[in-house]
Amino acid sequence: MTDGLVRNPGFKRRRGPLVLMIMDGVGYGKYTEGDAVLAAHTPNLDALGASNPKTRLKAHGKAVGLPDDSDMGNSEVGHNAIGCGRVFSQGAMLVNHSIESGEMFRGKAWRDLMGNCTANNTTLHFVGLFSDGNVHSHMNHLKAMLEQAMKEGVKKARVHTLLDGRDVPETSALDYVRPFEEFLSGLNSGGCCDYRIASGGGRMVITMDRYGANWDMVRKGWDTHVKGEGRMFATSEEAILKLRAETGAIDQDLPPYVISDDGKNPVGPVRDGDSVIFFNFRGDRGLEISAAFEDDDFAHFDRGRRPEVLYAGMMEYDGDLKVPKRYLVEPPCIERTLGEFFCASGVRQLAISETQKFGHVTYFFNGNRSGMFDKTLETYVEVPSDIVPFEQRPWMKCAEITDKVCEAVLSGKYDFIRLNYPNGDMVGHTGNYDAVLVAMGAMDIQIGRVVKAVAAVGGVLVVSADHGNSDDMYEHDKKTGEILLDENGNKRRKTSHSLNPVPCIIYDPEFNGEYAPELKEGLGISSLAATCVELLGFIPPADYDRSVLQLALTTEES
Repeated sequence: MTDGLVRNPGFKRRRGPLVLMIMDGVGYGKYTEGDAVLAAHTPNLDALGASNPKTRLKAHGKAVGLPDDSDMGNSEVGHNAIGCGRVFSQGAMLVNHSIESGEMFRGKAWRDLMGNCTANNTTLHFVGLFSDGNVHSHMNHLKAMLEQAMKEGVKKARVHTLLDGRDVPETSALDYVRPFEEFLSGLNSGGCCDYRIASGGGRMVITMDRYGANWDMVRKGWDTHVKGEGRMFATSEEAILKLRAETGAIDQDLPPYVISDDGKNPVGPVRDGDSVIFFNFRGDRGLEISAAFEDDDFAHFDRGRRPEVLYAGMMEYDGDLKVPKRYLVEPPCIERTLGEFFCASGVRQLAISETQKFGHVTYFFNGNRSGMFDKTLETYVEVPSDIVPFEQRPWMKCAEITDKVCEAVLSGKYDFIRLNYPNGDMVGHTGNYDAVLVAMGAMDIQIGRVVKAVAAVGGVLVVSADHGNSDDMYEHDKKTGEILLDENGNKRRKTSHSLNPVPCIIYDPEFNGEYAPELKEGLGISSLAATCVELLGFIPPADYDRSVLQLALTTEES
């Protein structure tokens, strides 16, 4: 049981609650052109930044536990860092180490899956995001597992590709498919194995739904990968080129396809006795497909006859629910999170977002933990997301979230409120610049409402983000900074996260001098936890990353 926090006698707690506002996907752009955050009409956010203490926080790379500073941050590792107050080695780094050390291949899950295939002469299937974006998955992990499977005598493998165009350039699929086909040809050249791509489709169309927002995506993926049903093509390249030409869609939105040699029979449906690996390491978009493979009592769609297979995820996607039952790499063990400390200290808490980011302000914020630490002190509110393309309703549910936040602020029932506005990230991922301008403007109206509510009760508002996205909407030449053009001379849209810093603004209308108006520089978003601890009048745990506040009084750490 975590001990409670120690009070700071030198800090007078405010009358109202502390509100932590996470503007998902909102950073400070490196380039003026393409920075939709800068270009949008955001008078409330601008006023907050102009007249209150502010600093910039790192939200990518090593600052959030990723292997390298060239790795963009994401919402999962970002909320881990914000909610846990420290930096832990995250998915990509853990998988890298597990593969490099051979630990993955010595593990029971791997040995069971490979043994199943070699003993019964059955097929090994890989399903996952097909890119090197390093947010959900990485191509190198897939290649390493295929090479190891061949060494261990697995004769037949099938890869089911979820096209990215979101964490990587929007029409880059062939940049991955073509060299991967050459890679497979090399493995097959010895005549001892038959490794092929079997199916595919855009990540925002099939398989990778999250938080139960659209189970029909998972159904489409199940039909495509497992049943081998759908439109058939001779190769992935043919499928991608024809579907792009017919639909005009970018990679993440391409319809599903199945590979067939004769136009009638799929080359890689999942059959009884096969082994299946979902090779994404990030958890949010792995839970639903895992349930489709594993749950006996499953009512989200008609699976038909579920094949009897051995299934494993790259990692454990939910430690409390034990999903999936088998996984190849142990997730980081994160304890002593901000929410846990606040519960031990009697702090009444509200966590709220719409469906798309609800798990981030709860599960990920709490260190990959489902459920509450103390039901008497915590309230979680999920506002159902609309199931429409985000560029069609870029305001999303920010008004509905704000309705509940303002009500909570004014109610006096809570000491700490955390919320996530998904607009900057979810609309940013569409690559639609004009839609992002609307998204930012809509969110800004709601920020103004929260500011008024906080001021009315004498609370404190901390405005920050988990990573950048809408601040970088075009592809730029890394050397010159010039915007890159596509084959038609149009600006190449960027749909992935940015490497840019994010804001940290503190609105404290009843400030009485406990800290300097200049906030610390050079910190990461993990510093937000200690900042929140201090603003609620406590002393941060000794192992938490430093707060952005420069307190006027020096206190002993607990």
